[in-house]
Amino acid sequence: MTKFVQYFKRPRHVLQLIVLMVTIGIGIQFYLYVRQATGQGAVTIQRPPGVEGFLPIGALMGWKYFLQTGQWDRVHPAAMVIFGWAVLLSVLFRKGFCGWFCPVGTVSEWFWRVGNRLFGRNFRAPKWIDIPLRALKYVLLGFFIRIISAMGINQLSAFMNGPYYKLSDAKMLFFFTRMSATAAGVLMILTVFSLLMKNFWCRYLCPYGALLGLVAMVSPTRIQRSEKYCVQCGGCDRACPSHLAISKKPDINSPECVGCMTCVEACPQEGALAMHSAGFHRKFWSPSRAGVYIALFFVLTVYMASISGSWRGAVSDREFRTRIRTIDAPGTTHPSVFR
Repeated sequence: MTKFVQYFKRPRHVLQLIVLMVTIGIGIQFYLYVRQATGQGAVTIQRPPGVEGFLPIGALMGWKYFLQTGQWDRVHPAAMVIFGWAVLLSVLFRKGFCGWFCPVGTVSEWFWRVGNRLFGRNFRAPKWIDIPLRALKYVLLGFFIRIISAMGINQLSAFMNGPYYKLSDAKMLFFFTRMSATAAGVLMILTVFSLLMKNFWCRYLCPYGALLGLVAMVSPTRIQRSEKYCVQCGGCDRACPSHLAISKKPDINSPECVGCMTCVEACPQEGALAMHSAGFHRKFWSPSRAGVYIALFFVLTVYMASISGSWRGAVSDREFRTRIRTIDAPGTTHPSVFR
């Protein structure tokens, strides 16, 4: 119990828990909305835009379409908002979305912490297999980018206004509520590896994190180490969930750094490590300040999107109800571009 209380004394863990709880709430609301829409009675529950945060591929398409035409996605606009916010946050504060916000990352972290308690340690892949495994997420990212890059404006428009895209959030829900044996088996394997290894999904397979990591390399914010104060205890290296050799470099600009500041909190020598942004005082960032700023940045982004009409989708409850009744029809399967 004491360790549980200590865990949630850290600002990052508190923010992660809040985001996870909100995400679960959004999921429950969306489930109830879909349940009402598939029934016969009136639809009284609002379709939550936040569920679109789990549609990053659609967001990529939406941003390409917007940059080429100036037209905002009216079907899943919140997907574009959340994705754009995560990318901008990576420019400002490393992969802050992954380290502070992502609910999948939070669950992944909880798994390896549980695994550490169960087995007394977490396992680490040797370098000869770790490096090629880390390349997998970039391969997946390249696959999606190649597909989207090959799509012309007419193809994008047809997809984004087609029946599949209008039901893509419901399709995602049904993936879990109607899970196949194959999908359940894959999730079970991911769970086992997540218990054994730190952030298995994030480290090796998440294309979203791969993109944010590449963007973060242009960030003016990074972990800096002072040779003057560093005592070479190696505590930062052991604490880093991304297995970065922090004690060996003057600063960290790796795409694997999630900006969690765990290394800074673990450092016993004051002044040896700091998260530093160019143009700011070296001691500007603290875990508490980072958590508050990230949360405020997200709330402000959603607020601005809401008042500008760029947050809530234009698909009516009536249209959604009509379309979801044919969700398993051939016209709502993956478009041929994904085959």
